This record gives sequence, C-alpha cells and structure tokens, in this order.
Amino acid sequence: MEFKNKVVLITGAASGIGKAAALAFAKEGAKMVVSDRNIPAGEATVANIIEQGGEAVFFSADVAVFVEVEQLIQQILELHGRLDIAINNAGIAGLSARTSDYPIADFEKVMQINTAGVFYGMKAQLPQMVKQGKGVIINTASIAGLKGLPNSIAYTASKHAVVGMTKTVAMEYGKQNIRVNALCPVFTVTPLFNPEQIEAVAPGIPDKLKANVPMKRFAEVQEQVDAMLWLASDKASFVTGVAFPVDGGLSA
Repeated sequence: MEFKNKVVLITGAASGIGKAAALAFAKEGAKMVVSDRNIPAGEATVANIIEQGGEAVFFSADVAVFVEVEQLIQQILELHGRLDIAINNAGIAGLSARTSDYPIADFEKVMQINTAGVFYGMKAQLPQMVKQGKGVIINTASIAGLKGLPNSIAYTASKHAVVGMTKTVAMEYGKQNIRVNALCPVFTVTPLFNPEQIEAVAPGIPDKLKANVPMKRFAEVQEQVDAMLWLASDKASFVTGVAFPVDGGLSA
C-alpha cells in the first residue's frame, strides 16, 4: 500500500474531491484525519472509510479561524504523534457577479476561507513537519489560479493567492525535505459544480464551459484524486513548488 501508516489530513473532506481523496488515501493504507465544518457529512466520510476497512477519525474545524486550525493540528499530534501529509482542500466558490457588482462582504468571505484558510493550515502544519524532517503539503487551487475567470473576482483572486503561497513555501522549506504543491482542477463534477443544476438555472452555460476545454468534457472527481495521490507519493519525490493543472488542456 502506497501510504501505509502515513498520517494524512484532508480539510473539506465531507464531500466532493476531499471526500473522494479521503477514501482513496485510506484504501492505500493511510491513517486518515477527516476535517470539515459539516459535522454530519464529515462523520459520514469516516464511516465510509471504516466500512471499506480503513482507519479514520473526524475533527471539526473552520479553516477560516486560526485557533481552530491550531487545535486541529494539536488533536492530530495527540492522537498520532506526527503528520505526514496535509491536504488543504477546504474552499468555497463564492458569488457569480461582475467585479463592480461584487459585494465586499462576500469578497472578504471567499478570501478568508480560500486564502487565509490555506495560510493558516500551512502555518500550523509546517512546524511539525520541520520537526519530523519530512512532509508533504498539497493545496487545492484551481484553473482559476492560473488564468482569469470572468464574474468570479473573489474566487480567482483567492486561488491565484493559493498558487503564490504554494510556490513561496516550497522555496522556503525545500531544504527541510518538505514538498509543497498545488492541485489546479478545472470544472469537476462535484456538489460545488453540478452541471445539471447549472443548466436548470442558466441553460446553455455548461455546454459553453465544456466547449472551452480542449478535451471537450468536464473532469471526473477520480481524475483529480489520482493526481493528488501522485503528488503525495514518493513517485513525486522531486516535485515541489508546482501548480499542477488537471484541466483537459484549458491552461495550455
């Protein structure tokens, strides 16, 4: 098993890519720590892992509150004594609106969760990884961290910031054997991006989005998870500071 006895934390693991990744890492032998604000859904992820014969615990945390993130890491260390892999995946899409119409409060909310949340995570995770002399961090960014996305000023800004932080931390901590990369998914079919729901309220939009992707389709969750597994594995042992697009060629 690729991750046998590795302690792996995934935030935003109650649904979507985070949940699928938690199940996949557990299947590969990881000791999973599932975290989310949604307690019932997070506990359901843990139940699913245990049902498939894996090992997992759930700790609730709001990534936008540093005290809660610190407490989360402390709980992990009290339970396992180490943290091998941290995946800062929690995030929100925010509103769809032109920049001049975008509410300031909503902009600040997206930045606090998507950007400050990743910073808080790394700030709390890095001291233990330095102490261990090794660690892996994967931050979930987006194709919107590599190019503009109209009507999504907050989301685009937040994900560009995630990419920038990822590169900075990779440069700072590479000599301490800590690898830091960002996963940059394109439109992936999850509760956050449901083409059928979008079509119901905005007919034709899913087809227009799909037409922009060279491979002419949306990504499947497992395709993002497979990239995450590779980035976390020893097969990527010399890969750090990368914004890794899984986007069907959209960023080409």
